[in-house]
Parts: sequence; structure tokens; C-alpha cells
Amino acid sequence: MALLIILVLVLVGLGLASLYRLLMLRRGGTAAILRVLPAKGGQGWRHGLIRYGEDQLVFYKLTSLKFGADSSIRRLGIEVVDRRGPVGDEYDIMTDDIIVIAVSDGDGSYELALDRGALAAFLSWVESRPSERIRRRPG
Repeated sequence: MALLIILVLVLVGLGLASLYRLLMLRRGGTAAILRVLPAKGGQGWRHGLIRYGEDQLVFYKLTSLKFGADSSIRRLGIEVVDRRGPVGDEYDIMTDDIIVIAVSDGDGSYELALDRGALAAFLSWVESRPSERIRRRPG
């Protein structure tokens, strides 16, 4: 009987976590596919949503139960390293309309797969960041 109660509590907890994550994702964002580098071939890609903040971009995986963001990229240190189309087995999850960009922020390297509209929004967000010299220093 105790095992059944524990099982029910675990299932209820997973259900609540799933509901919370679903509600977070429904608040909006931009559809994207992201992978952390280094990665081999077409491996490591995860579907999700990105949201832009003042200081960072956050990525939420669609299949994660984590309460917060799964990845974040700092705006100030971000650098767009490369741009390409999908290759090889990436076509299993992408189309020719998708553009893959490699970015790094000093803490990590990532690839983002975005459609043309999402790419324009991303590049606009990156280019409109304030200069390091203009930002106020605390204290």
C-alpha cells in the first residue's frame, strides 16, 4: 500500500511539473532548434523556444521538465561565428528554409537553427545591444 501511495505521489509530481512547463512555454517565445557544441554530425539538436531578455537569450526545451531555462546565452559577449544551411541528416528535422548559425558567448558555443524571420529578430537583438562602455557600473 505504501508503494502505491509513493507511486501516486511521484506521478502527481511529474504531472504538476509537466503542467508548469507547459504553461511556461505557452507564454510565448520564438520557435528554435538549438544544440550545444561540440556535437557530431546531426546529433544534439533540441526543439524549443527562445526568449529574449535585456541581458540574455534563454532556451526552453520542449521535452524538458526543468523549472527554469535549459540554456542561456549572454547578450554582451555574444558573437555570431558562422552561418550555413542544414547538412546531411539535419534534414530529418529541418528544411531548406532554416538557417543554422553558430554563436558563442565566452561561456559556451551553440548552434541555433532559425527560420528567416526568427533569424532577423535574433540578429536585431544582438546588434542592438548596448556597448560595454555605455552600461552603468554598479556602485
